[in-house]
Amino acid sequence: MHQLPRTLEALVVRTDFSVGGAWDALRAALHSPSNDGFLANVALVDDRRFEGLTPGPALDLIPAEYQHPLLVLADRATVASTELPLLVVDLRSERRRCVRVVAAELWSIENNLSEANMDFEEFAAAVDDDGVFRGF
Repeated sequence: MHQLPRTLEALVVRTDFSVGGAWDALRAALHSPSNDGFLANVALVDDRRFEGLTPGPALDLIPAEYQHPLLVLADRATVASTELPLLVVDLRSERRRCVRVVAAELWSIENNLSEANMDFEEFAAAVDDDGVFRGF
């Protein structure tokens, strides 16, 4: 498999292509500011070479220069829900630890982790009963 692209933004990698229109809906959600005007600083990767990619193997594809504290996967669970719950992978404190976040709230995790305002654990502890972070 090919290495993921080099970028300064958090990577959002499409790993599922089964639901038509889901990627467009995800892109729209990620490019829409929050009520307070916040956006996630992300680079979208839409490449069938990464179809089926899971967190473990994804870590092996991250370029050495990648400095962002998280990696985001848009997988089958993401496209199966209208909330588009992305899989966020911690790359710092507890490498490989994952949390789901609805697309509209990705900005919260991305902004706070990239600025070191909060820790990954704080978001993981704030998930709803179904394991998805929907905001504080």
